[in-house]
Amino acid sequence: MGVETEIKFRMPKRNLGSNPRLTVPGCKIGKRSENDLLSTYFDTRKHKLKRRGLLLRVRQADGKHIQTIKQTSGAQFGRGEWETEIAGRTPDLAEVNGTPLQRFASKKLRRKLKPIFETSVHRITMPVHTKRSELELAIDRGRLVAAGHTSRIEEVELELKSGPPSDLFRVAKALERKLAAELCLRAKADEGYDLVDGKRAQAVFAEPIELGKRMTVIEGFKVIARSALRHFSGNVDAVRQLDPEGVHQMRVGLRRLRAAISLFSNALPQTKTEEIKTELRWLTNELARARELDVFLEEKIGPVAREITPQRGGKAIAKQFAEKRAEALAQARRAVDLPRCRALLVDVLEWIEAQPGQTDVANSKLGQFAAELLNRRLRRAHKDAGKLQKMTAPERHKFRIRMKKLRYAAEFFESLFRSKRDRKALARLSKHTKKIQDALGSLNDFIADRKMAAEAALKAPPQDRRARAYVSGIIVGREDEQARPLMQAAAKELRALRHLSALG
Repeated sequence: MGVETEIKFRMPKRNLGSNPRLTVPGCKIGKRSENDLLSTYFDTRKHKLKRRGLLLRVRQADGKHIQTIKQTSGAQFGRGEWETEIAGRTPDLAEVNGTPLQRFASKKLRRKLKPIFETSVHRITMPVHTKRSELELAIDRGRLVAAGHTSRIEEVELELKSGPPSDLFRVAKALERKLAAELCLRAKADEGYDLVDGKRAQAVFAEPIELGKRMTVIEGFKVIARSALRHFSGNVDAVRQLDPEGVHQMRVGLRRLRAAISLFSNALPQTKTEEIKTELRWLTNELARARELDVFLEEKIGPVAREITPQRGGKAIAKQFAEKRAEALAQARRAVDLPRCRALLVDVLEWIEAQPGQTDVANSKLGQFAAELLNRRLRRAHKDAGKLQKMTAPERHKFRIRMKKLRYAAEFFESLFRSKRDRKALARLSKHTKKIQDALGSLNDFIADRKMAAEAALKAPPQDRRARAYVSGIIVGREDEQARPLMQAAAKELRALRHLSALG
């Protein structure tokens, strides 16, 4: 087995020349070679291999057929890879012994395997030499064909053949800065499956996280952090398409990573971590306005505008906030197109992989750490339950964030708890904390909603001012009616948390 330690980029077509002008101090780029690669990816109709975190490919190049099996789970940086030369264009399951595919390699699977999609790529490869490392720079141009749809392939891969990962990131940062290269954590196979499913440029959701109790704390953090990075970076294209759901999912991915940093704070070095947190907070804030306006428009203005009579005020205020949302979505798109965002993606990946794990906490067992963390935060929630009614709005906001982190912790660590009792407790914990988070989140939104509703009325043109004020008044009045039931709902869910027993 080999492990690919590589970083993949997309870059503007104008910068993707056959010999990019890359100069990195201490690096020498060697003679290039060129190949035409035709790759066919195989799976069952229901994508069994994909669901198991596996990839099966047969590649034709230089008159040979190479069968490749890859692990696609996020357990490590890079991916496990097994290659074998085979006789033909279709997979040979007799050659999968010693690979993760072996346990599934039945006659039934052999019958059900079929081509799912195909890539045709012209690859230019150049060795990159440093004093300590050997790397390979590959430029791929071609197309991906799936289910009658075609997608262009224009990307650069940088693979570490030998030497320290720090050299890989040093060259990667030079690519990002000098050639406007954008980190891409999605493989060609991900794009292929998306084309098959008709999901081009759609919002990307969080993936399941698989942890092992034998992992150390820092190993567990890396798995969770990589997942969160893939989550928010995978939504760049959806944000560029001005998709409100893409903006929302990117914010969720950013929040998940920030929550993980908070939960694992005792295992992480402070200086660089603070720098990363600052940049994550910047990008989160750049997206916030678009999400805030989308929720206000769809959940508050929309229902009122459809119900009231006469409809002039509703239509006017809906149009006003639709224009504001469009401006905010454009702001979000500008943010992800900035060099600052491109640099952030590479910096976060390097920071995740460079975690030293040299403290006692970082090297302790993940299972025990997770149980203690969840139980400690649950006990604090029990103590806070009696204070909820007396909390100020800022205090409620901080409490809601603590509930959100508790919910994320339950999701992150779910795979560590195998007993029926713990599984049931975690499911209830996730359910109750989500309801608390939603209720308090709505109360928190009311503050911003009042401000936006008042602004809509006060700044309306004279001919629409009375109508818009009427709509704004209805929105505020409905929220006033909802405030007390929401507090009661949050208090009810907090009481339910008290009945949960300790985990582990």
